[in-house]
Amino acid sequence: MTTEATLPSTSASPTARQVWTRARGIVLALVLLLVAAVAIAAIRSTERHGGLDPRSADPYGSRAVAELLADRGIDTRVVTTLDEARAAAGPDTTLLIAVPDLLTHRQQSQLRSATADSDGRTLLVAPGSWSVERLAPGVVADPATSLDSTLSPHCALPAARRAGTADTGGIRYTVTQPGYDECYPSERLPTLVRVPAASGDGDTVVLGAPDILYNDTLDEQGNASLALQLLGSRPHLVWYLPSLSDPSATDPDEEKDFLDLLPSGWLWGTLQLFFAAALAALWRARRLGPLVPEKLPVAIRASETVEGRARLYRKANARDRAATALRSTTRTRLAPLVGVPVTQAHAPEALLPALSAHLHRDGDGQSLQSLLFGPPPGDDAALISLADQLDALEREVRRS
Repeated sequence: MTTEATLPSTSASPTARQVWTRARGIVLALVLLLVAAVAIAAIRSTERHGGLDPRSADPYGSRAVAELLADRGIDTRVVTTLDEARAAAGPDTTLLIAVPDLLTHRQQSQLRSATADSDGRTLLVAPGSWSVERLAPGVVADPATSLDSTLSPHCALPAARRAGTADTGGIRYTVTQPGYDECYPSERLPTLVRVPAASGDGDTVVLGAPDILYNDTLDEQGNASLALQLLGSRPHLVWYLPSLSDPSATDPDEEKDFLDLLPSGWLWGTLQLFFAAALAALWRARRLGPLVPEKLPVAIRASETVEGRARLYRKANARDRAATALRSTTRTRLAPLVGVPVTQAHAPEALLPALSAHLHRDGDGQSLQSLLFGPPPGDDAALISLADQLDALEREVRRS
């Protein structure tokens, strides 16, 4: 007697070749995506090499403005640590902070304490919400950036009026205290703000975009004029390039988490993708509950249905399932012919004795057992032979 537990592995299990055939398209797409990502990363890394570095001649470097300042007798010194930047603050010095958002909150507070009463100028390049409120109190970064890069001054600040239009469009700011110079507005919010010191001649300039400092765009619009005036008001320029290797950057109480290191655009993009995926899931799941049978608009011949299902079985090499379907249907049709209820058609102990008695066969129960309840065929020829034997058995029962 054969039971389901002793049956061999089903022929519907895909082979390694079939798995590769089905998955090679996805694998190829993933490989192409990986190659494209590496290529884009490599290209962008070369393009941004030396960004805002006054020693770099790359398109996004700032060597050109440093040389123009040198022609006017203004020396430029590069520092990379907070201690050097704090020590350099003074009445005859302009301190440029290239990437203020790289500074921790503790670094920002210490830097603000050193520059607030120094009577010098502090220039913040594109500070975001992480840094601007500490380094320039009374100025708040707006979440929406400027749509235009080239803007007109529309303010009374002499440097801005002399420079005219410039590429300052970037981060926009909201000023919460009176007495500040608000220039280059975009949708009524300035992209350049001058914050005068509470006492003395010092000030802090907040610049919404670094474009006027780049080698590639220095000669466009009034970028060179605005950059030279903002950076050339004092005889010395200290160019602070914050570095993560700075010992003062280690602050266990204020370490940035992973989300703080992501640009705001990526967070908004991820949120949009989440909502898009949710809407797509709702759209695809608009039919809830069990499937409801519907009448077909046209009549389909039974032979076409049988042939279609057979092709599907053959494509999947599912000889076991095809044999199970053939045997199950045969048993269902034979049971009423030999006086067995349809509910017991698939019970060997009920169907086989009645079938043997109806055919008047002695000692033939084993062959009927193998035919109606046996293991799946091993190849297509055995499956065809099984179908023929089942058909012959049914004809014999009907004639008897």
